[in-house]
Amino acid sequence: MRHFFLILLFVASHVFAQQTVTGKVTDGNQSIAGATVQLSNGVITATDGNGVYMFENVSAGNYNITASYIGFRTQAKDQVIGTKDITLNFELKEDGEALNEVVITGTMKEVSRADSPIPVEIITSKLFKKNPTASLFEAVGMINGVMPQLNCNVCNTGDIHINGMEGPYTMILIDGMPIVSALSTVYGLSGIPNSIVERIEVVKGPASSLYGSEAMGGIINVITKSPDKAPLVSADYFLTSWGEISTDAAVKMKTGKATSLLGINYFNYNVKADKNHDNFTDLTQQNRISIFNKWSFNRNDNRVASLAARYVYEDRWGGEMQWEKKFRGSDSIYGESIYTRRAEVIGMYQLPVSERIFTQFSYNWHDQNSYYGTTPYMATQQVAFLQAYWDKQFGASHTFLLGGAMRYTHYDDNTPATASADGLDNSAQNTPLPGLFIQDEWTLDEKNKLLGGYRFDYDKSHGGVHSPRVAYKFSPNHTNTFRASFGSGFRVVNLFTEDHAALTGARDVVIAEALKPERSYNGNLNYVLKVPARPFIFNMDVTAFYSYFTNKIVGDFDTDPTKIFYTNLNGHAISQGVSLNTDWQFNFPFKLMAGISYTDVFRIDNTPQGSEKTRQLHAPKWSGNFIATYTFNKSYSTDITGNWYGPMRLPILPNDFRPEYSPWFCTANIQFTKKFDYGLELYAGIKNIFDFVPKYSLIRPFDPFNKTADDPVTNPNGYTFDTAYNYASLQGRRMFLGVRYSFM
Repeated sequence: MRHFFLILLFVASHVFAQQTVTGKVTDGNQSIAGATVQLSNGVITATDGNGVYMFENVSAGNYNITASYIGFRTQAKDQVIGTKDITLNFELKEDGEALNEVVITGTMKEVSRADSPIPVEIITSKLFKKNPTASLFEAVGMINGVMPQLNCNVCNTGDIHINGMEGPYTMILIDGMPIVSALSTVYGLSGIPNSIVERIEVVKGPASSLYGSEAMGGIINVITKSPDKAPLVSADYFLTSWGEISTDAAVKMKTGKATSLLGINYFNYNVKADKNHDNFTDLTQQNRISIFNKWSFNRNDNRVASLAARYVYEDRWGGEMQWEKKFRGSDSIYGESIYTRRAEVIGMYQLPVSERIFTQFSYNWHDQNSYYGTTPYMATQQVAFLQAYWDKQFGASHTFLLGGAMRYTHYDDNTPATASADGLDNSAQNTPLPGLFIQDEWTLDEKNKLLGGYRFDYDKSHGGVHSPRVAYKFSPNHTNTFRASFGSGFRVVNLFTEDHAALTGARDVVIAEALKPERSYNGNLNYVLKVPARPFIFNMDVTAFYSYFTNKIVGDFDTDPTKIFYTNLNGHAISQGVSLNTDWQFNFPFKLMAGISYTDVFRIDNTPQGSEKTRQLHAPKWSGNFIATYTFNKSYSTDITGNWYGPMRLPILPNDFRPEYSPWFCTANIQFTKKFDYGLELYAGIKNIFDFVPKYSLIRPFDPFNKTADDPVTNPNGYTFDTAYNYASLQGRRMFLGVRYSFM
């Protein structure tokens, strides 16, 4: 019996033994605070201010232990843990090619995100898979302070707001090229195959010193995958209980010294839904296909050469439930029907010389054939862009950038925007916009970095435009980073690409004066804190921003409910606020990302009666987002994502019964994912869990052509049909089911 208990005690000492694993993480010279250390059973900790980590009560067994930190290669070690405590040290090596932490948008150069003097926020392809969407227009809403705003309750087109500023102040880039802008912002972001997207970079605040007009409010740069590093085959297919079908696929091919990545996106929604019983579709019917092909070429000395092209076709409509294509443009059954065709070409070529000289070019053609009720909107836009810059390192401290750019825009439509002075003939707009820019990034020492930039553009209508900026970064240690930036931005007038309300049949457009270019002056303060703690890893990123606008183009919706009057603001506008992003990684397999933004966006009009303050439409003072992930094991995970918004001012009619401010609301989603071997995933979930939809939407939907609007008996308040009162999608709760596959 005594031998039996000795054997039992020996076995128990091995099975139930719990030891301590500790060690230090360094970069070879100094300790790294905030480094992530993880056991193969999913338990995570972080190093303290001295670079020391500790796991307590670790059961005996074989483990793979990894140490990682931003900008360094992850190091893994196998370790057998028995009956004794273990000391295991790590020495990490710098990794300048860690794609998820390399950014280019802030400085037009590839730099570590942590080293960039301009704060850049990132959505990786892994992140927006946590809430699958049919277009990047919806996906960018996962970033705190970025709001995809629907501006029309019938056709569901919209724009992207950054820090409360409307879509015209947001520049959309694809691989650094201004390929999606003006008329095509929303349509251009729809149809980019998610399978070819590497990441999305967002810079908040003016960046005109590098990118020119339209970069006043911020930049969204869609970085596509390098064909050389993309999976051989990838695909993503999902459908929803509302009848939406989305297919996304990509394949890599290699021919000689060239590698190609071909991506296809197809989206279809052809189910009429009217759950608020106003006889109008709650969601537009859509049929969209997009084909994207990118080539990269192997050259001597690893010089860059790439070429990409995309074609998009979309047919969308919304309107009365009885609408058919035969009613397009008629006044019997109301419908808003939009045919869109886009073609794009993007290229980059590094010159075969000893200096680092790059050329970039892009061209896009956009054709839109639309009817908003009986009002036609026929428009074409062509934008050609050519840029060359010299990237030079002077000594160990100065990284210099010198370049020139030329953008030529041809725009034609059937509205007053391109009418001749007498209004009798059509006169297309041809706008050349040449520019020169210079930038110097000065590394004062390992803790201090200073960036200065300047750009000069010349517009034929407005003359020369100057755009300077300066940025400073201070990193006293691994856990704290301070950034400050100041600069100016500008935007030349392109009226009918800015406000969808100008295109609807509900209102006439009145241009009250010769419009001047807008200017903005901006300052940002950014602080990043990384807290190493044994129970969790905590990262915090807080930014305070202030922008002052002059010559702001404003639309007067209030004077006459049947018209929009456009003028330059006699006064100024301000966008100011604070945004906070947090990232929590616990020592069990749970991760939480949450953000909150406070924005105050308003304009001051100077009138004979004095100054008048008006709050910006569709700009909530409070908003936020959250992304929570729990991983049960390597095969199962759950993601909860969502956005919430405070009250925002809405365009209302005189004597409108609908409230001028929207309520607080939240749209939340949940997804369950099962991973199989060989790159296969199944996922399912629920979108808009709380089934939130606006209580009010259209006014007088029974008389969309205003045929009886003048009848004082049936319409004593003088209401007119209007589609602009909108703050959230009318699409309620829905389930989705999908499958992904990726093969390297």
